Amino acid sequence: MLDLVIDAISWILILAGSFFLVVGAIGLNRMPDVFSRLQATGVSDTAGAGFILLALVFQAGFTLVAVKLIFLILIFLFTAPVATHAVTRAALSVGVTPRLFDASGRQRRKITEEVMRAKTAARPEPAAQQKGKGKPGARKKGGRSSKR
Repeated sequence: MLDLVIDAISWILILAGSFFLVVGAIGLNRMPDVFSRLQATGVSDTAGAGFILLALVFQAGFTLVAVKLIFLILIFLFTAPVATHAVTRAALSVGVTPRLFDASGRQRRKITEEVMRAKTAARPEPAAQQKGKGKPGARKKGGRSSKR
């Protein structure tokens, strides 16, 4: 009787995990920009894999395998959001802008421009080169080379 209950719980968790993974895959295809896609896949993949691994813990019973699976769940719960955050920061750093929409579905250009202004204002400008000191080996216009 206990085996039947454990099997039922495992199947429910496997189905829940599969549902989240399928919803994440659909969200990956349907969302308009990289940030929405990352949110859809990051949340659903973490939940989907967590449920499937939890089902495997129930199937393993009280063994060393269950402890390893629990460690795997914890590692995945900590690393998946960090990886999603890192990809999001990388997309922002190369200039990808989020698409922002209002309630009627129109893109809000004003907010997008404000986001870009804030992003560029937060970055320090590179130090200006001092006059007369350019690249090492570059010659001034009209000047003669000192090396002969």
